[in-house]
Amino acid sequence: MTAPFQSSGLCSQLHGLWLPLVTPFCDGIVDETSLRRLVRHYAALPIDGLILAATSGEGLTLGMAELEWIVAVTRETLAEARRYLPICLGLAGSYTRKLCHTLDETAGWPIDGYLISSPYYSRPSQRGLLQHFNMLADHASWPLVLYNIPYRASVALETETLLELASHPNIVGMKDCGANRAQSIELLRRRPAGFRILTGEDALYFEALADGADGAILLSAHVETPTFAAIWKLFKEGHTDDARERWDSVSPLPRLLFAEPSPAPAKYWLARTGLIDSAEVRLPMVEVSRELAARLDAEIARRQVPVSRLEPSA
Repeated sequence: MTAPFQSSGLCSQLHGLWLPLVTPFCDGIVDETSLRRLVRHYAALPIDGLILAATSGEGLTLGMAELEWIVAVTRETLAEARRYLPICLGLAGSYTRKLCHTLDETAGWPIDGYLISSPYYSRPSQRGLLQHFNMLADHASWPLVLYNIPYRASVALETETLLELASHPNIVGMKDCGANRAQSIELLRRRPAGFRILTGEDALYFEALADGADGAILLSAHVETPTFAAIWKLFKEGHTDDARERWDSVSPLPRLLFAEPSPAPAKYWLARTGLIDSAEVRLPMVEVSRELAARLDAEIARRQVPVSRLEPSA
């Protein structure tokens, strides 16, 4: 397949606060009622885009039919809410040609791009990573956002590799989870014009914006969404002290929502506050411990978030 390189559209929208939406489950299947409720809720809030079926969305546990259905339901619900939001589909894999086949299967879906992580487990060289992402970008009908997350993939995209990939016309940005501030600053300084860098490190959101990041993709923004959005807006307007004050009010949330493997804590919060009907996750993920559930309940109460009639799971 020859890609039409529709990169300019996504590139112009790749900024601000993006939400890596969780995937709600009930009795082992994707919960349509909760998914629609989630999308309607966040469509009314100041987010700038959605990531579907990435890490927070438990994408590695989803089949192709489920992925297609989630995308379709999300796009339909956004249309009903009269809110256009760009959608990136999260993909991952260690076999390049198989990923190319997935790109073919998803080429006609109502998305705006892909968020693609480095190959996991196989730990390719930088030369292998370069060829891998270039082949995907050449093949894809929608633009790519790189996902550099070495602590999950066991391999890091090094600075020179990232800069070379950034020159590809169908690679428009990256989610930066490298946890390497020096590299992030260098990338921001040397990146080509139009290449967007969004942090994916929730606890480093303020720091990344201070360094010049274009925005963030944050699981924690499922909670206190307007505050997380306001932080970026205040930075953009030059009100750094006000942004700091807002950040101080939400900075404990990333520590709490990542106290156990994500997205279980966030799903617990969303279930307790009525946005989804169940905190269910798919194995090998498990729901939060009783100890963390108690801490989450205390924080919900402290923030005076209305709690639904749903009871926490035993």
